[in-house]
Amino acid sequence: MQDPIDIKQTVKEKYSEIALQQGEGCCGDSSRSGETIEFIGENYDKLAGYNPAADLGLGCGLPTQYAKLAEGQTVLDLGSGAGNDCFIARSIVGETGKVIGVDMSEPMVALAKKNASTMGFDNMDFRLGEIEDLPLADNQVDVVVSNCVLNLVPNKQKAFAETFRVLKPGGHFSISDVVIQGKLPKGLQEKAELYVGCVSGAIDKDDYLQIIKDAGFEQIQVQKIRKIELPEAVLTQYLDADEIAQAREIGIFSITVYGKKAEDNTWL
Repeated sequence: MQDPIDIKQTVKEKYSEIALQQGEGCCGDSSRSGETIEFIGENYDKLAGYNPAADLGLGCGLPTQYAKLAEGQTVLDLGSGAGNDCFIARSIVGETGKVIGVDMSEPMVALAKKNASTMGFDNMDFRLGEIEDLPLADNQVDVVVSNCVLNLVPNKQKAFAETFRVLKPGGHFSISDVVIQGKLPKGLQEKAELYVGCVSGAIDKDDYLQIIKDAGFEQIQVQKIRKIELPEAVLTQYLDADEIAQAREIGIFSITVYGKKAEDNTWL
């Protein structure tokens, strides 16, 4: 098992490189394999608020589409990158709302701030920080969104505990992420670039949902699920014949999950 500190450093370096180069995506190491692992499969350009400058192709779903956003809400995007989902959220919450993005990559935060400034938006706040230790006070946001990021976090229990902490009573999240059904071959588990590419960090879907429940969330539901196929070039690059056969038996999925924090009933 990889060291959590090493994982974080690998992820931070790769995403910082993408931000600095306005890269083409996180999924896989194209310099080695000649092919990226394409998880997107979701088209943003028909959504209100879409900002092409903020779309670096790093997501695996459309969480804002399922997030039940409303005008005037405060929204937090975990792992906000260049601000792609933040701009979609801002188009819904409007000028009376607020959108906060948190990312651990300094270049990503700088790029997101630049994109917001270019659009002339003054109710978007991009902060440097880690999902396991969010730079926000308790009970501060109405809705949390995230797109293909929680699988990159070594301590998912702490990540969802922090999500619960910063949500207001009655608040909710809608998160798109990658999960598996079955066991990843060792060759996929141990490759750092595949961790960055959202494969190695994925855990079993049932375990993922249990972590959410253990964090205290209610009304948990999978809003959308889509199967992901690993390209042949990736399988042959990292796995031997037996592991390839094993990989083809497991399921890798993009899911969008909803969960709600209960209303504060302490006054009863």
